[in-house]
Amino acid sequence: MSDTDDPLARNRLGAEGSPYLQQHADNPVNWQPWDETALQAARDRDKPIFLSVGYSSCHWCHVMAEESFEDESVAEILNESFVPIKVDREERPDVDSIYQTIGQLMGGRGGWPLSVWLTPDQEPFYVGTYFPKEPRRGSPGFLELLEKTRDSFANDREEVEDRAEQWTDAIEGELESTPDHPGEVGGDVIETAANAAMRSADREYGGFGAGGGPKFPQPGRLHLLLRAHARTGRDPFADVVDETLGAMADGGIYDHLGGGFHRYSTDREWVVPHFEKMLYDNAEIPRLYLTAFQRTGNERYADVAAETLAFCERELRHEAGGFFSTLDARSPPPDDPDAGDEEGAFYTWTPAEVHDAVADEQAAKLFCDRFGVTEAGNFERTTVLTVSESVADLAQRYDTTIEDVEATLSTAREQAFSARAERPRPARDEKILASWNGLLVSAFAEAGLALDPSYAETAAAAVSFCREHLYDGAGGLSRRYKDGEVTIDGYLEDYAFLARGAFDTYQASGELDHLAFAMDLAEAMVDRFYDESAGTLYFTPAGGEALVARPQELGDQSTPASAGVAAELLLSLSHFRPDDRFEAVAESVLETHADRIEGSPVQHASLVLAADRYTGGSTELTIAAESVPEAWRERIGETYLPARILAPRPPTAEGLRSWLDRLGFEAAPPIWADRDARDGDPTVYACRDFSCSPPKHDVDAALSWLSD
Repeated sequence: MSDTDDPLARNRLGAEGSPYLQQHADNPVNWQPWDETALQAARDRDKPIFLSVGYSSCHWCHVMAEESFEDESVAEILNESFVPIKVDREERPDVDSIYQTIGQLMGGRGGWPLSVWLTPDQEPFYVGTYFPKEPRRGSPGFLELLEKTRDSFANDREEVEDRAEQWTDAIEGELESTPDHPGEVGGDVIETAANAAMRSADREYGGFGAGGGPKFPQPGRLHLLLRAHARTGRDPFADVVDETLGAMADGGIYDHLGGGFHRYSTDREWVVPHFEKMLYDNAEIPRLYLTAFQRTGNERYADVAAETLAFCERELRHEAGGFFSTLDARSPPPDDPDAGDEEGAFYTWTPAEVHDAVADEQAAKLFCDRFGVTEAGNFERTTVLTVSESVADLAQRYDTTIEDVEATLSTAREQAFSARAERPRPARDEKILASWNGLLVSAFAEAGLALDPSYAETAAAAVSFCREHLYDGAGGLSRRYKDGEVTIDGYLEDYAFLARGAFDTYQASGELDHLAFAMDLAEAMVDRFYDESAGTLYFTPAGGEALVARPQELGDQSTPASAGVAAELLLSLSHFRPDDRFEAVAESVLETHADRIEGSPVQHASLVLAADRYTGGSTELTIAAESVPEAWRERIGETYLPARILAPRPPTAEGLRSWLDRLGFEAAPPIWADRDARDGDPTVYACRDFSCSPPKHDVDAALSWLSD
């Protein structure tokens, strides 16, 4: 076989669309994508697989590549003794989930880069994350590990296969299996979960965990606390949310010039972040701030949400409406654009840089005081901007008014932002993922209610992009679009997150097409991912690619657990069906996993939120009108209504009939049935706990009925 015919004789990543895989296309390692060609070659040649999983903005992935994968000596042993396979965890979360699980079970932690050694049948026998090329500070060297795993596979094959079989059984037990008998979800599940979250709350600096870091935003836990506060009235639940959101908005995890959130804080105090900006964080976090704004009316929360969504539109939006995935953490330093990339170079400042950017000397000094810019810095002799001094204190110190300080800072921020825009920019991962776009759509849709209707237009455009490019019109949803190429069958999260986004866009806009799309996706989701005998929703579709396990996604991690989002979505959409199919599936999933929900609720926040909607019911607002009056939208948008369903419909029975025909329904679902407009005016019906208010022409009266 010639080199041109032998797939293992060359690096095959150049033909891949993933930006992460493209980053490794020039490595001397003969990387293979995860495909049948590579997997079959491993089986045919009886070679172990070295699997490396990462993503384009992963800092330690870059480091391991520079140290090892660009090194000829490493490449020689990988190419000779292994089938080296690269996987983008953002494109293949199923593969990542399986092997992250064994990393967590065996070593107590996971992460990226994930390094796994597999038998030719894809069963793992050694696992870790980042390894330096040579041994360092107690960590084995990567070259040493390659030699040891090669020799073990050749000389201790029986032991290797025994371990691989045991580890694979452990993966199946952790990810695939379900309890023999369903349980029952208690009505106090949300309070139980909130009490558990409180035990790990950092009451000094906000967030969760009182160690030295890292510290992650954890939006799911904060939604639990907000829902529990609404159910119980216990103020400490809300206090933890306010402490956390305030600390995050003031800290370095937030971009004080351009808006948006970095991945996480490396320290307890939220000062120095890991600088990449992920689409999913900048979807889930602003949605949380909007919810907090609705609860409190605190304009700071609304501002943070608006600035974050503006960042997404400005820096991550495709011209046709979809959203890209990531901005890298690294870029060349401003004073040496030809130098190598450095962590945080785009975002950090020195006093001299501030004075160069801000025209007025006094304004520059005020900016440095406000955001803590000093000669010593807080990150490698530069400063990550944080809110270091209040406007009131600055006004007193500079002997001026609060209004003058705010105006001066506003101008200084604009000038600093303009100067920063001239710096070498971090790389952008331009793949468009259905699931992550669905998360952001939900945030824009909620902003369309809470802030301004124009946000709902952005949500609708993103839904339309995904529908046009990723949906086949017959229930099939693809995961990834990039440069016109569409690939990878959608996972549960793609269906669940995008369907939720479409449903939220219907709630914000009143447009039937978005509801119909949500219903179609949910129907397909149940058909493809629900296993009635197991009583669960799997992450991969029935009949999909055979892996060593068929995973479920039950716990919240970087993104919400897809099983929880799917269950809560099905409960919401069940109000719009004339049958109980969606409700029955959601009920089955929640009962199957009742023990997990009750036993470790903080780790299963999305399932807890779904269970709370199931046991506590939804809050319905049906509006019969040609369009929702603007004053009503504003009033509803500024009000926190846990488990809300906003259900616009045409004002007349005749108009509703055309909607039902579009949805293929013979009869009106309960949320619309017999809820026509009265007296020719917009009419609102409020319902909860199987009880409904009389029809009202005053939205305040309907909301008062709910609060009573």
